[in-house]
Amino acid sequence: MGLKTKHKKRDLEIPKHRQILLNSIEQDLLNDENVLAVFYGGSLGNQNTDLYSDIDLRIVIKDGVFEKYRLNKKQRAKNWGEVLFYEDFPWTTHSIAHYDTFVKVDSFYYKIKDIKPSVWLQNIKIVHDNTGLVEDVLAKSMVLSYEPTVQEVEIWRTKFFAYVHEAYRRVMRKEIYYALHCLDDLRLSMTTAWYMEAEIQPNAFGDWAKLEGVRSKLSDWQLTLLEQWHSSREPEEIMKVIQNMISEFKRVHKSLCNKLGLEEDPERVNEILNMV
Repeated sequence: MGLKTKHKKRDLEIPKHRQILLNSIEQDLLNDENVLAVFYGGSLGNQNTDLYSDIDLRIVIKDGVFEKYRLNKKQRAKNWGEVLFYEDFPWTTHSIAHYDTFVKVDSFYYKIKDIKPSVWLQNIKIVHDNTGLVEDVLAKSMVLSYEPTVQEVEIWRTKFFAYVHEAYRRVMRKEIYYALHCLDDLRLSMTTAWYMEAEIQPNAFGDWAKLEGVRSKLSDWQLTLLEQWHSSREPEEIMKVIQNMISEFKRVHKSLCNKLGLEEDPERVNEILNMV
């Protein structure tokens, strides 16, 4: 059963308001001579939107006026609807506008040189591309595939060790929220490993998007493990959950080492993990 909420009627209308926003965005940007391309990523690009999908908007700007457009990114979002509030860092090339219809738009501004072939650009929806740049990059992106690198696996396993050790320190200091944060990082580390093992590009670390729910690429048994790795604030339970993760960590660690020709060194792994 889903959460009972007073907002059910509003939520059912989100797709309608999302389409209104899309229409406003395209009417605004496609008539701007300094906008070279407009495309969507995320759920819109993948064509698997649900009730709560946001708009991942990508805008390619002529180099000569890029900085002007970047500085105006918040104001530009007002052209598309009634903004309730922003998530914004003034020095970045993106901005997030939350609208009064409970739809949010993530706007990313790019120079021409920023658009390069990538596995991240395999699932996009192009709505404007007056130079053919994005179509060409999309075609080149489609032949790419993801394979984990030695460096990625090395960073992954050492960070896993670090989160285990740090969780113990924080439990012993009674800094329970910090310990739970480390536990969450351990869970996310395991999803990263599962994606690497399956040769699927992992999310940026800290991003839980689409790792759970019907759009997850994880197997049922992996999702079940994630559910089991839940903990209260009780110190003993936190440490027990970490201990329960270890066998799966060792399995996937061995798998990744074999895949990339890395030394597994199980004795060293045990020495590190047994510290806690």
